[in-house]
Formats: sequence, structure tokens, C-alpha cells
Amino acid sequence: MQRYFIKLSYNGANYHGWQMQENAHTVQAEITDKLSLLLEEKIHIVGCGRTDTGVHAHEFYAHFEVDDLKISLKDIVYKLNSFLPSDIVIHDIYRVPGDLHSRFSATSRTYKYYISIIKDPFNEKTRYYFNGSLDINAMNQACANLYEHTDFTSFSKLHTQTATNNCIIQLAKFERIENELIFTITADRFLRNMVRAIVGTLFEIGKGKMKAEEINRIIKAKDRSMAGFSVPAHGLFLERVIYP
Repeated sequence: MQRYFIKLSYNGANYHGWQMQENAHTVQAEITDKLSLLLEEKIHIVGCGRTDTGVHAHEFYAHFEVDDLKISLKDIVYKLNSFLPSDIVIHDIYRVPGDLHSRFSATSRTYKYYISIIKDPFNEKTRYYFNGSLDINAMNQACANLYEHTDFTSFSKLHTQTATNNCIIQLAKFERIENELIFTITADRFLRNMVRAIVGTLFEIGKGKMKAEEINRIIKAKDRSMAGFSVPAHGLFLERVIYP
């Protein structure tokens, strides 16, 4: 069996996340159906992660295996894009070694959360609109504290099946670009709902409801109820995935 990687992007507004579920429209199911139809055999696709309902991906990877391809990879990309809806785009399909896994071989992932500070009818499905006052310096001071911790249970969705809640955060920062605030975070792995819970907690700090250093107390508590709210999913994008 030969393994192939798929590089793709998608707008998650119309999907119940990446992962296939019964009675739910998902990105994985959409691609699996169309690729199986194109290759005339049942294809199993493994994604680099499982984005939640409404979350988008500028860069996402998945892999599949087949014994023999009857058409070229270039033709598969072209035909697959013609079969898929406009909110999913296949950028490339290429051969990889059999031990390269789209999920477990990734060394880091980067997410961005986009906040619009003006009301804009053209980005309402990809930006979280917030017109209040935020102390960006305090939020970035809190971000610096994230590097000192590895157990992020306080920012994880409850009752998940992960073996560990440890993550190594390599970058976390807010920046303002014109009428947007953009939160960027890079780590070796992420927990379910982790980025949205971190952003919601940083919002509480930015609004002056808690001090920047209080994020240390929240993390050490290992208690989701201690952290802030989860910001809406539609502002979140998986931005980049790195492999060896």
C-alpha cells in the first residue's frame, strides 16, 4: 500500500467539524465520499486533527492509502476539486513514506483566532465581532505566562479521551492589524476547545476583569470552571501544520 498526503483548506461554517459522525455533515465525510467515488474503491482518510463545528482551516493535512492509482495525482486533484463543494479546496496530493502519519507525525500546529473590531457584513462567518475596549498589553503579558506550563486541563473540554493534557506552547501572542485583532498560538499539540478557552480567558484579562498573572492560578487549578468563556468557533482557523 502506498501512502499519500492531501493538503487542503476549508471553510467550516457549513460543517460539524472535520471528523465523520453519524447523522452529521463533516469535512472528512465529504472528501471520503468524493475520493472513494473518484478512485472507485472505499478510501479511509486520516486527518491531522479534528476541528470542531464551525472551525476553519487555511492549511490542513490528511492521508490515505491505496494499492495502485489508475490516474495521475494531478488529475485526482483537479477532479476532486470539481466534485467537492466550493468551501473545500484540495491544493495538492503527494506520495509520502509509509510511516509518515498526518496526525501523529506533526511536530507543531499553529492556530489563529480573528477578531473584528468593526462591524463588517463580509466577514461575519469568519471573524468574531467585538467592539469593546481590550488591553492588548495585559493580554500579551498573560500570554507570556503560558510558556511556563504544560498541563492545560483548565482549558480543555471535559470528558475527552486524550491520554494526557500536556502541551508545549511555543508561541502565543495578540497583534492588531488594521481593524482586526489576531491571536496566534503554536504548540506541539492542542486539547479539545483549548484555543477558544484560552482566548476567552485572555478576553477577561483584556477587559480588566482579572490581572494577567491570574492565568497562572487558573492553569494550576486544573479546573475548566476557573477559566473564562469559550469564544465562538467561527473566528478560529488552523493556520499551519509542520512535519519533520
